[in-house]
Amino acid sequence: MEKPIRVGAQRRRGRGTAVTGLVAAVAVLALTASGCVTVHGERAVVPSATEAEAAGALKEFVTAFNAADKAYDPGLDAGRVTGALGAVNQAGMKSRSVTYPDGNPRHVPLELTDVTYSIPKKAGWPRYFLADADPNRDQDGGGPRDERWLLVFLRGGPTDVWKVAYLNAVSAAKAPKLKRDGEGHVSMLPVSTEKLAQRPDQLPKSYSSYMQSGTPPVFGDGPHSSQWRDSRRRTSNLPGVSTQWIDQPLDTGDFAPLAFAAEGGGALVFFTIRTYERQTAAGGVKLPVHPDVRPLLTGEVKASLTKERVSAQAVLVPAAGSGAAKTEILSRLAGLTTAKGA
Repeated sequence: MEKPIRVGAQRRRGRGTAVTGLVAAVAVLALTASGCVTVHGERAVVPSATEAEAAGALKEFVTAFNAADKAYDPGLDAGRVTGALGAVNQAGMKSRSVTYPDGNPRHVPLELTDVTYSIPKKAGWPRYFLADADPNRDQDGGGPRDERWLLVFLRGGPTDVWKVAYLNAVSAAKAPKLKRDGEGHVSMLPVSTEKLAQRPDQLPKSYSSYMQSGTPPVFGDGPHSSQWRDSRRRTSNLPGVSTQWIDQPLDTGDFAPLAFAAEGGGALVFFTIRTYERQTAAGGVKLPVHPDVRPLLTGEVKASLTKERVSAQAVLVPAAGSGAAKTEILSRLAGLTTAKGA
């Protein structure tokens, strides 16, 4: 029998975030969902969600995710994902639905526990909140959990459902604490803010440029920056096959950067880029096509194969003038979205 989905063990953070008074929570939810907080409700600065609403949105996401993962059917969670996660999730499910037409033979239901909700106050739409949870999928050998999942939920309007735009796995030791007011609500920073060492709205462009040329040198060394560039250099010219990469910012609509103010200054920022990897074969060399790539492939692979990936980053940007000038890349979630042969 399949294990029941568990989304619970919520941690309390601040007076205004405790899950109490369900009747009051439902009443507040009805007001905020309708946009009728005042006569001009869209202009009122209100919590983006109640904690009860956030918990319900997380539960609905997990239910849809598990159904899609079990059946390898992208349609089963298409309505609960968007942005970077949506692009990666839907393409991955599409590929695996062909590779495994009978569903996922290794399906284990996702469980998220010890959840903290970070809910900002905001006027108008879209609205956001962040869920920080302990997954049952981290690879810790059975010891104490050493990884947290950060899920950014987005809701575009009062008649829309909550969807997950970003999902990044972060080491528990490095998961930043967010700044909270007296009611327990967090703050979202304008992406054009000058209070950080880097403007959040410039990060997709800066990261794309850094991966191409190493400039600007604003990202700290690590597996998602210097080591990723080194790996590219080592594999750019192999016997019979050359590889080129093109990185581009992906920063509009549901892919737009989002910045949550961190304790002590700085911010936790989520942003997206798109990467094209083009492999070109020398004469007489046949390019291999991985089984996971073939369902997303258009065209015939004769001399080249171009793979498109979407990459979502969770980074910690220091405050301007703090002395910590470099942005730390905490996590990167990348997935193949399309492939083209020529």
